[in-house]
Amino acid sequence: MSALPDLAPAALACNEEQLFRRIVRDLRERGFTVCPDALPRSLTASLQGHLAEMNDARFSRAGVGRQQAHTLNDFVRTDEICWINGESAAGRDWLDWAGRLQRFLNRELLLGLFSFESHFAHYRPGDFYRKHLDAFRGEANRVLSLVVYLNPDWQLADGGELVLYDEDDASASLKILPGLGTVVVFLSEEFPHEVLPATRDRYSVAGWFRVNQSTGQRVDPPR
Repeated sequence: MSALPDLAPAALACNEEQLFRRIVRDLRERGFTVCPDALPRSLTASLQGHLAEMNDARFSRAGVGRQQAHTLNDFVRTDEICWINGESAAGRDWLDWAGRLQRFLNRELLLGLFSFESHFAHYRPGDFYRKHLDAFRGEANRVLSLVVYLNPDWQLADGGELVLYDEDDASASLKILPGLGTVVVFLSEEFPHEVLPATRDRYSVAGWFRVNQSTGQRVDPPR
């Protein structure tokens, strides 16, 4: 993989098919895409409105690992999450949009994506998520990571960037501001990444498209 390129500052405004085609093209060419101001405005507003109505008690400390291996680790991450299950109208709209993207990716890239899981993430000022991979090569079923940001008027001085690293070049990285409506998709096994501390509350939706690893002895859980 070549070194990560600079991100053009111009915002992207496009319809759904144009956005999906851009995602496919970028995944083919470099394994990731960053599309500022690309999430449909109506969906962005719906997710923002739902967040504004949510009680803080709906969020819980995020951990590391799955099932029996799941642990809380303040050295690795300090954010809070709330899983999206489609109970709210905003959650259903989001899952419908992600489902359309999943079908488009399967048709164009033949990835065999089987399911999708996602959650809201809240980083309070000073919160972080250290450098990590969303999936380990050959050992996990997360294929693509998807992040959208819900932070209006985000400025460079606010911090909180997502940093994507080039696994083949330790000196290469790309910092992405978590501005409102920005859509990021990347190969889960290929890009180590981290979330830097911010000076204000930072909200996003993070999700993963997965393949099915169920066997006769075990049903693959959604998370």
